[in-house]
Amino acid sequence: MSQRQGVELSYEDGARAVELAREAVESFVQHGQREQPGSMREAFYERTGAFVRLESTRGRGSLRGCAGGYRSGEQLGHVIVDSAIEAASEDSCGSEVTPSELPNLTVSVCAVKNVVLTDDPLADLELGTHGIAIDGAGEGGWLYPTVPVENKWSAREYLDRTCRKAGLPPTAWQDDDVVVTLFEGQVFREREADGSIEEL
Repeated sequence: MSQRQGVELSYEDGARAVELAREAVESFVQHGQREQPGSMREAFYERTGAFVRLESTRGRGSLRGCAGGYRSGEQLGHVIVDSAIEAASEDSCGSEVTPSELPNLTVSVCAVKNVVLTDDPLADLELGTHGIAIDGAGEGGWLYPTVPVENKWSAREYLDRTCRKAGLPPTAWQDDDVVVTLFEGQVFREREADGSIEEL
């Protein structure tokens, strides 16, 4: 099991990360432009991975877009902007976010802290702490650290569902040619659309 240290964000860093992701989504959706990170907080110069999730507050709510990666050679500020734009694009959940949806979207950001390559994911996985990325047969997929807690999944179910998201059979995480990576991340999100921000 190998581990790599990432970045530790303060609450102010995390709140700004979510604001930056929202600004990037709004700039892309309304004007088709890529938002520049501008004057970045010191932590945003660290080279680490990040993920952005967009969720609709309409009706029962639903995932509207998600994008990112657990490893990156780019600075965190740029990773957040690029992930936010990708999450809002048609490449994420099949259709591009429209301007009319913006008031009903909540934004969350997961900044990667530690990356763990594991040979025994069921033993090493800590629910609520680890996100999962699965790569195999030319396919890949990932899920946030908070997802299994939100859905009351067991560790095995969390692994199975990440495989399905990657387009693989549910038990593919047990195959020798499938790479399972666990990542720890700090998750910050809007409590409501464009509202106050909390750390999970």
